[in-house]
Amino acid sequence: MARRAEVTPMVGWTYDLILWLFTILVDLFFREIHPRGSWRVPRRGPVIFVAAPHANQFVDPLILMRVLRTESHRRIATLIAEKSMRRRFVGACSRAMGAVSVARALDSTKPGIGKIYLPDPVNDPTLVRGVNTAFDKEAQVGGLLVLPSVKGSAANAEILEIHGPEEIRLKKEFKGPDALKQLTGRTDISEDGRFIDGGGDGSKDLQERFEGSSYKTAPKVDQTKVYDAVFDRLDAGGCVCIFPEGGSHDRTELLPLKAGVAIMALGSLAANPDSGLTIIPCGMNYFHAHKFRSRAVVEFGAPIEVPNELVEMYRSGERREATRQLLEIVYQSLVAVTVTSPDYDTLMLIQAARRLYNPTGKKLPLPMVVELNRRLVKGYTLYKDDPRIVNLMKSVNQYNKQLWLLGVRDHQVEYAKFSIPKVVFTLIYRLSKLAIMAIGTLPGLVLFAPIFVASKLISIKKSREALAASTVKLQGRDVMATWKLLVALALAPLLNALYTILLTYWTYRNRVQGYVPDWVSLWMVVAFGLGFFPSISFAALRFGETGMDILKSLRPLVLCLNPTSANTLVRLREKRTALSAEVTEVINTLGPEMFPDFDNVRIVADPFREGLMHELGTPKSPKSPRTSHFPSRGYAPGSPRRSNTADASIGGGSSAHGHLPRNESFGNLGNIGLFATRPPSRSRSRSSSAGGLANSSGFPVKGFSTISSKESLDEVSKKIRGAMQERGQERSRRRSEEGSWELASSGAITPGSEEGKKEI
Repeated sequence: MARRAEVTPMVGWTYDLILWLFTILVDLFFREIHPRGSWRVPRRGPVIFVAAPHANQFVDPLILMRVLRTESHRRIATLIAEKSMRRRFVGACSRAMGAVSVARALDSTKPGIGKIYLPDPVNDPTLVRGVNTAFDKEAQVGGLLVLPSVKGSAANAEILEIHGPEEIRLKKEFKGPDALKQLTGRTDISEDGRFIDGGGDGSKDLQERFEGSSYKTAPKVDQTKVYDAVFDRLDAGGCVCIFPEGGSHDRTELLPLKAGVAIMALGSLAANPDSGLTIIPCGMNYFHAHKFRSRAVVEFGAPIEVPNELVEMYRSGERREATRQLLEIVYQSLVAVTVTSPDYDTLMLIQAARRLYNPTGKKLPLPMVVELNRRLVKGYTLYKDDPRIVNLMKSVNQYNKQLWLLGVRDHQVEYAKFSIPKVVFTLIYRLSKLAIMAIGTLPGLVLFAPIFVASKLISIKKSREALAASTVKLQGRDVMATWKLLVALALAPLLNALYTILLTYWTYRNRVQGYVPDWVSLWMVVAFGLGFFPSISFAALRFGETGMDILKSLRPLVLCLNPTSANTLVRLREKRTALSAEVTEVINTLGPEMFPDFDNVRIVADPFREGLMHELGTPKSPKSPRTSHFPSRGYAPGSPRRSNTADASIGGGSSAHGHLPRNESFGNLGNIGLFATRPPSRSRSRSSSAGGLANSSGFPVKGFSTISSKESLDEVSKKIRGAMQERGQERSRRRSEEGSWELASSGAITPGSEEGKKEI
């Protein structure tokens, strides 16, 4: 049977061209983007990528597209909100890249007439009545009833029946104290949504003089075309990317997942059980996602193969239960690749504890930072009521407050042990570097100041608009990076063209006051301007980035010269040392209770326990003192070691030794590749894609399974033959494509031998 044409076809060269253009902007905006676990992505066959948290509106899919195209040579069709598709530029680019438009009910909400309330919240919580409402005209069966936003979240419920202009019945009751308070006016509501003072007899159901709550209605949305487009793409062996939270947000925890991803997977397998569909969870882990030159780690989790019993349940009509179970599997997989916390304060607390748990001041690779944060969040969630944790967290909060009052960062506390001559020398040296940086930054800063100002103002305006229209956003920061990129994309070419025109006209009028010789033609001036002005802006970007890092390092040095603040800094350093030991002791005590193999999977070695690395079997080398503190990660025995193993990282820095971190020195300008966002060594990048232990080279080492029957031997032989065949096909394809243009292909192809290892 011939496959029907796709609803939203994808053209390969158009996809690659647009992605390449946006990749330049993404690489300029982000300082580092690290993939982790990309070897888990299948090279062929239908795949659904499930990405969360959706913290950066249009930037998230761009980063994921770029990583998958570079690492796995896969193109993906993203699901994008119909509201975004209506934007002229965004919609045109999305359609050209094969995106699938999705209508969301909450994007079409309209204010309702009158007020609503619950007449019997105890005995009949799904019955809603209105005062001067018109439910029969403004509401739809299957649509939504939406309450006003409280603390950044708005409760909503699906409409089951419409009894008249002033009465409707919901499919499920409203839950939570905020929603019930809005609909009853009562304040005697527990956290689990129970009425403390009872009710149900009509006397206490509503607060006295309660007038009801305002509300909004949303229409029912038919998603048949969306599912058809997704099924067509999967049937063709393609990839689909979905953000199952339903929209971008700036929260620290995952939002409840929408059922769409489960319906897509089960529906596709129900129609084509032998398609080999897999689901890949993708963790989008950012460090200050809305800020310029921030960092990101894209982590791919273990592939999810949908259980056959769930597919059979879906076929037999038990769709709701099958969807619920698969959605739970997807959610747990996303939790394993993301860093989530109940609120922002808890996340900041975890970050501080992680820095204190790295007391040697060594910089961890960015993927290991994410993994360590994840484990600390898991431990804090389990032991947060333990008296030791409560007292420790109070001490950490006090330490953070003192840092804030002094205006210094955690790793800069080590400056307190510098001698006065060293402080003076370091300060003069960095001021000299800052002056050089300013000379390189000033021309571009002046010429392209309109872009900086416009992107700042427009992104703030758009974040406020998004916050007002959203029911889940806290500050609207998730749209800021998107609009900064869009404004830069629109204004940068215009400014470059304008400056080139002005330079050409100046040359035509008087040869730039006579400095341009007569033999220089106007077309040469145009060519020069089109190359010169973008170079000036890029130089300003790179010099300005390094200069800002140097500028931020000056304050603790100045404080060291002031006797009063210097004493405070010394005491703070002593407190940090004691607090670091306390954090490490608590983690070493509670860690083994939570992780039985705690010492074997340790990310950061304990410097307070002598001989730990020797106990774990890690050899100590007098030539490489780093190995006595940290496990070697991503290097084979005897392979050359890099002295800047932890360059691509955040946190501690090497300031304890009087040196600037990498991003505060000229070394940052000497990186191979102007737009490089990955470590230059493949051995290091494999450590970023590690799926094993801290001491492993990327793959978890487990005991060999026994071959106890002829069937087992045949199965192993089949997998080996398949891996070798796939490797041969990959070599043939690469030879045939040699010399052709391939987007970001340098060093990005995962060796087929690694796929063979994974399959075996």
